[in-house]
Order: sequence, then structure tokens, then C-alpha cells
Amino acid sequence: MDSQPPEQAFPAAFSAHTSRFTRTYQTYLDKVTPFTTYRWIGTAVLLLIFLARILLAQGWYIVCYSLGIYLLNLFLAFLTPKFDPSLEQDDELESGGPSALPTKQDEEFRPFIRRLPEFKFWHSATRAIFIAFVATWIQATDVPVFWPVLVVYWILLFTLTMRRQIQHMIKYRYIPFSFGKTRYARS
Repeated sequence: MDSQPPEQAFPAAFSAHTSRFTRTYQTYLDKVTPFTTYRWIGTAVLLLIFLARILLAQGWYIVCYSLGIYLLNLFLAFLTPKFDPSLEQDDELESGGPSALPTKQDEEFRPFIRRLPEFKFWHSATRAIFIAFVATWIQATDVPVFWPVLVVYWILLFTLTMRRQIQHMIKYRYIPFSFGKTRYARS
């Protein structure tokens, strides 16, 4: 009497397996969270394997270009503050005042909060590289394109967006990295 009908047994079993997989995957992510350097080394190795696959196979340039655009988008979100000082609505939401970042020496210090935190940046980049690597083994994703045009266009896009981002950083005086900043000892 406790057994389920056959049409409901498969969804329940599938749900149980996906739930177990999700818990195992989350456990792995929780374990690797503190090892920032090793995580990024692993991602760089995966990216090098992907690029080696692209160069050796001499194809899948559109997949590589798509990955480059996505990684550039992630990097820009990583460099951008969560509450953009150029938008007045974000300023009002965050502090209720005219400026979210301090502009004078006597103003209160407000830490830099990223739009995309480092862990989410790493996780999204690693997943994207893995998906792109898998896509290089699927013949349908090998669209013939003239790859030098894609390279030139990506370099142009990277240059223009980074120039805009650096101008934004200079205008609103923020540095999205913590190295090189003064560190004070706790008393």
C-alpha cells in the first residue's frame, strides 16, 4: 500500500538523485571556499587545457569568442561597485545621502563592495570554461568563422570597456583591489 504508482516512481527517484548530487556539489564548494589561490590556479589550468584544445583542433573559435565575452562580462561585474556612485537611485538606497563613497578626508570610510563577489566570479568562470570545453567535443558547435576578425573585435571590445571602467574608477576614486592599500594592525 505504501508503494507509489509507476508513473510517480521515476520522478521521485530522479528528484532524490539530483538532491543528493546537489548536496554533494555544495559540500565540495564549501570545502574549497577558503583556498582562493588554489581555486584560481585550477581555473587557469582548465582555461589552458581549453585553449590547447582550441589550438590543436583548429576549430570552435565561436565557442572561444563567446567564452571570452562572458569572462569579460564577469570581470567587469567583479570590478564594479555594488552601489554605483554615478547612479543617484543607488546612492539613495544605500545611504540616503548624495554620495555613497567618501570624497573628503573627514568623511566616514565605506568599504568597497563588489557587484560580483570573488567566489561567485570564480564559480561562474570555472563553470563557463568547463561548459565551453564540453562544447568543443560537439561537432554542431563548430561553426566556421574567420577567427582573426573575432580576435580583433574582442581586443577592441576589451580595450573600450576597460578604458571606460578605469575612467569610472578614477572619476569616483575607488580601487577594487586590496593589495597596495594601507593595512592597520588591530589593537
